[in-house]
Amino acid sequence: MLAYTALRLVDQGRLSLDKPLLTYYSYPRLLGQPRADRITARMVLGHTSGLPNWAQHPLAAGWKTSALPLKYAPDSCWNYSGEGYVFLQKTLEHITGKSFEALARQEVFGPLQMPNSSFGWQPRFAAHAAIGHDKAGKPTEIRRFAEPNGSFSLLTTAADYNQFLQALLRGQGLQPATARLLTTPANAANRGGQPVTPADAAIAWACGVGLTTTSRGPALWHWGDNGDFKGFFLAFPDTKESLLFFTNSANGLQLTDDLHGLVIGPGEYQPMQWLDAEK
Repeated sequence: MLAYTALRLVDQGRLSLDKPLLTYYSYPRLLGQPRADRITARMVLGHTSGLPNWAQHPLAAGWKTSALPLKYAPDSCWNYSGEGYVFLQKTLEHITGKSFEALARQEVFGPLQMPNSSFGWQPRFAAHAAIGHDKAGKPTEIRRFAEPNGSFSLLTTAADYNQFLQALLRGQGLQPATARLLTTPANAANRGGQPVTPADAAIAWACGVGLTTTSRGPALWHWGDNGDFKGFFLAFPDTKESLLFFTNSANGLQLTDDLHGLVIGPGEYQPMQWLDAEK
């Protein structure tokens, strides 16, 4: 959703995908970091910023002020980075003068009619919030995020999120050329320092979503991983079909191949093979 919000601001002329982000906002955690002045929104959205996934866990004390060293040279390879998305989030907040929660309500939740979604905890969620489970099946505590984190803290429902997926498939709220950035490969998913796997050829990255080929046609895809909560989606631009599931289990992604088989038939599913290699 942060990627969609950024693309909305591109259409409004408030953000360029190829202008270095530090020219918009002097992110304190990157001050003095060599090569950080090369990072653009396009690199962040395609996970080629060179930043690590997390320098520290985003709930750790001191995370918001810790130094943020680059792991790779910008635009040199694919490396999933929650830190990159936080950098982009802080840039969008600076550009608009709004918190990311307010910006998400304005650009995503309101227009797409997602009444049960938020990047921060709301008391009304208490009656329906799912409890997570670790790998041993032990219940975990509900985390009540006080501050929005565009790559970590989304609270939503399957119905709301499917509204979002269907909007992506229609290109709703975006100029046609901008909407095509969601279905057009921006870079290969060539992971830094890791050997090439057979699944790599079937995976590419667009501006904020993964792309893959299937027997049902090309698809957008992504996974979610907050430890004791896992999720996954496939969305097919040609047929406007979407497959989405959320689980409250650290083992939840084990469902993916079975659900994939039910929807698009049996066979090896490349994104899960690719994700297994990523781990």
